[in-house]
Amino acid sequence: MRILLDESVLARLGAALVGHVAISVQRRGWSGIKNGRLLLLAADEFDVLITADKGIEHQQNLVTLPIAVLVVRARSNRLKDIMPAVPGILTALANLEPRSLQTISA
Repeated sequence: MRILLDESVLARLGAALVGHVAISVQRRGWSGIKNGRLLLLAADEFDVLITADKGIEHQQNLVTLPIAVLVVRARSNRLKDIMPAVPGILTALANLEPRSLQTISA
């Protein structure tokens, strides 16, 4: 699966997502782009956006999502707090429906 890591998620998380290709928003050159526009841009190149933005569920019209969104809820967005969620992220990626939103807790 092709994964875009939002600015709220450390790029180093990508290395833990074995079997998938993960690129950060920063590396793609999309820093500072707001979620609605970011999702539209990402839809051409990526299958899913992984974010720690807890408000995305309320900011986007979930019926019209152009790609899947995976929200990771952890104590903080520090790698040590997000890493416990990796098994759940990998399971979710294997079962994630296109144009859906799912939440994983660390």
